[in-house]
Amino acid sequence: MLHRNLPPAILSVELERAALRAVRSTYADLNGSLFSWRLEYPHFELTDNATVLGRWHGGTRIIELSRTLLLERGWAVLVEVLKHEMAHQYVDEVLGRPDESTHGPEFRRVCEERGIDARAAGIPEVRRTPEGEAHVLDRIAKLLALAESPNEHEAQAAMSAAQRLMLKYNIESVLQGGRSAYTIRHLGTPTGRVPESQRILASILSDFFFVQVIWVPVWRPLENKRGSVLEVCGTIENLELAEYVHAFLAHTGDRLWRDYKRRTGSGKRENFVAGVMTGFRDRLLRERKKSEHEGLVWVGDGDLQAFLRRRHPHVRWTRHTVGALRLRKKAPTAWLAAIMYSSTSS
Repeated sequence: MLHRNLPPAILSVELERAALRAVRSTYADLNGSLFSWRLEYPHFELTDNATVLGRWHGGTRIIELSRTLLLERGWAVLVEVLKHEMAHQYVDEVLGRPDESTHGPEFRRVCEERGIDARAAGIPEVRRTPEGEAHVLDRIAKLLALAESPNEHEAQAAMSAAQRLMLKYNIESVLQGGRSAYTIRHLGTPTGRVPESQRILASILSDFFFVQVIWVPVWRPLENKRGSVLEVCGTIENLELAEYVHAFLAHTGDRLWRDYKRRTGSGKRENFVAGVMTGFRDRLLRERKKSEHEGLVWVGDGDLQAFLRRRHPHVRWTRHTVGALRLRKKAPTAWLAAIMYSSTSS
């Protein structure tokens, strides 16, 4: 059972019915991907309880979800709560060991094996960055703050310096055996079609900032439409940085576009911003080669990849050519993951 003090939310009857259909479809996808189809469909209810986000009722076979999740927390968080309650159902009905009230060892094991948050909060939590890492993030934030001019090269230089600083930090952390637990965050606003610029931004985070990214399907309840949102997996400190970088790149792309539009009065925003993102990526690729010549080489994080696979065991990898049309002669190729849900993916 999940508790939160949230204000009540209101949905029309039509939107609520559509949301419940989306919940059922998502349950089916998760039942197959995480629980090998061993769960039987329960009943689903949206409640007005502002202090309970979700609850599994074993006796009546009902999964309750708070209406406030849809409007106050968003669909991606609702899915995390749904997974949590499905884990309770699995322990109760499949393992025959109900321990809902205590979140006991069987429940924690089921969650660990599937990358589900077993805490009573049950949703991705923004935990406080450990004090030892806070100074690194502060330095990076200051670096990025220096790039508030309309000069694209200055912004790229700041980004490169931030990435190099984080590269050194991650290498030192691994050598000292200081890796922490992994968690997730959802960045940006859910959209229908993911634009080119956002795909390039996601590849920048994945390839240069020590996180794994995946586009996850969502339901946009107020619009009665499907969509996608970017999920980022990593350590707390790397997620903090990824959030900084995501916001910085989005803001910088928009700022440079507005300045360009004022000066020229022409062009298409998406092509321009995609070109800006490709410029950042090109600069980071050049800086990576310099770092490798100096012996600073990141070989990847196998444990993080395993965490992503536990959360999303059935994904498809899409080959994505990075770069806007006709804006770059040469564009590298990135591999981005997207959940392949039969019913809820767009």
